[in-house]
Amino acid sequence: MPKFAANLSMMFTDVPFPQRFAAAAKAGFTAVEFLFPYEHTPEEVAGWLKENKLQNVLFNMPPGDWAGGERGMASIPGREAEFRSGVEKAIKYAKVMGTPRLHAMSGNLPAGADRAKHKATYIENIRYAAAELAKHNLLLVLEAINQRDMPAFFLKTQAESCEVCKQIGAPNLKMQFDIYHCQVQEGDITTKLRKYADMIGHIQVASVPDRNEPEGGELNYPYLFRLLDEIKFDGWVGCEYRPKAATVAGLGWLKPYLSAAAGR
Repeated sequence: MPKFAANLSMMFTDVPFPQRFAAAAKAGFTAVEFLFPYEHTPEEVAGWLKENKLQNVLFNMPPGDWAGGERGMASIPGREAEFRSGVEKAIKYAKVMGTPRLHAMSGNLPAGADRAKHKATYIENIRYAAAELAKHNLLLVLEAINQRDMPAFFLKTQAESCEVCKQIGAPNLKMQFDIYHCQVQEGDITTKLRKYADMIGHIQVASVPDRNEPEGGELNYPYLFRLLDEIKFDGWVGCEYRPKAATVAGLGWLKPYLSAAAGR
């Protein structure tokens, strides 16, 4: 049965970030993920996790100028030193917070850029990051993001993500399979989950096309959640969606899974 982690960057946003940990725990979650923890010290975040008996399962490495539209720098030539500094910072946070996996955003490809040059930079940066994370027994994951939401994002398909993982060949490098992004960009979710099952280190969910709760829309999530058991995925499923209204009011889809988990 899938294990679900609340995404605190998108859920429970009616309260400040520090209060979302308690809200998630009260709603029945035992794990959380979020985009970035860097506005707070790692000790502060670790305290909120401990206080609410939660595990943090994922966050992103520093993305560059997020407010200015940057979405990572792993594929950006000339910013290798900044990327490596971000790797060091993320590892520090992960160690204090007990986080087992980190995501490195690929960054945006500038108009007219030489994709081959950016790919070479990306490969070398990800190889470096995987090696550094391996020293601390941490998993590195790579996420393909659809071009409707992020038109310039460098890594856009599951095949590209898988290719990078295989080219580098690090045992602690996996795919971050976001079902919402995959459906918007390329579809054929069932076949891809089966194809890449051994390569997937984290999964995220949301409805399509509106990125709300994983119910309704054009995807049959009860079927997909059963499929995760079929392919023996034993990692976490991040709830990276925008609630239609109040987060708790929209958690009806989750209740059967929480009840089943409690009964095990």
